Amino acid sequence: MESWPPGGSGPAEAGRRLRGLHGADLAASASLLSGAGAEAGCSAPAVAAVLPAGGSGERMGVPTPKQFCPILERPLISYTLQALERVSWIKDIVVAVTGENMEAMKYIIQRYQHKGISLVESGVTRHRSIFNGLKALAEDQPNCRLSKPEVVIIHDAVRPFVEEDVLFKVVTAAKEHGCSDYDLEFGTECLHLALKYCHIKAKLIEGSPDLWKVTYKRDLYAAESIIKERISQQICVVMDTKEDEEHVGHRLKEMLKNELNHVKVTSGRDLQQIILEQCYNFVCVNVMTSDFEETQKLLNMLEESNLSILYPVVVISVQFLDYESVPFGQKMGNLMQIREFAKEVKKTNILLYGLLVYYPQDEQKLQESLRQGATIIAALIKERNSGLIGQLLVA
Repeated sequence: MESWPPGGSGPAEAGRRLRGLHGADLAASASLLSGAGAEAGCSAPAVAAVLPAGGSGERMGVPTPKQFCPILERPLISYTLQALERVSWIKDIVVAVTGENMEAMKYIIQRYQHKGISLVESGVTRHRSIFNGLKALAEDQPNCRLSKPEVVIIHDAVRPFVEEDVLFKVVTAAKEHGCSDYDLEFGTECLHLALKYCHIKAKLIEGSPDLWKVTYKRDLYAAESIIKERISQQICVVMDTKEDEEHVGHRLKEMLKNELNHVKVTSGRDLQQIILEQCYNFVCVNVMTSDFEETQKLLNMLEESNLSILYPVVVISVQFLDYESVPFGQKMGNLMQIREFAKEVKKTNILLYGLLVYYPQDEQKLQESLRQGATIIAALIKERNSGLIGQLLVA
């Protein structure tokens, strides 16, 4: 569960009437947005987003408002903020939250290092909350860091899987068709209100299948499954690439590709670039040394990168045991160090496992050991089960 600031037990329960208020893809969309502005004879529109997050989530059936419910030990709204932060052409994000939950929201922003987020107090209705967010963007106060945008995207705080192309379509449609006024007391964002209040034609934008709202408790489990699936899509296999292609490490990598089907398996020594690309799964094959030198090097780089702030990072340290040349007791003694490493890095949200693969001379037995090892690795990455931290697994 999420830990909250000292003196607080999490977000406050709200009533019905609230008191108070990918790199290349990003560049391509930003370029398209600039191109659309150029074609119209003007610069690209300044874009901001407002997230009304003052609701109580009564249909969820839990005391914590659903936007603060944890998914993989991280609040739902943090995922939504991350989805918007990835869009380089959204300059400001304003979150409308109740007075009771203001400190909790500030803590989330600090804990997960969200950037460019401003907070306002929500209103007694969803539309009043939106209005408060729009006022903050429109005030143009001398000491205010917010700049007045030309287009404002209103997005639910509990729709964490919005894709950039949908947001891009909304912005370009808003530029072309305009938008409606609000019925601040009783209105909705339905098309009939846009047609009623707006003197130009409104336009509906078809959303993607992932643009769904977390409403009920079962939706939290569905969202968790989607997030696990997404963050297990890329795996980096770290090993000494100078080794012969027939080395057991390379053969394990090929087995892993087969085991994980469409998941991309990467190898290479340019770890800094791989970490910048936000890979959350690492298989470190310790080939040249009998200890965990390569694994320790990788752990140090991951800790310095702060990659694990948003999601747990899974690291599986693989050791091959050639029982004819290395005494079993010596190798097992080295491997048991994994438990001590695991305890330390768990504090930084890195989940470390040790995998021992027997390296017999018999080809059939070796193939079976590699196959078992690949199966274990695939299961760990898919499940991301923190209950096995430091476990020594044998194939």
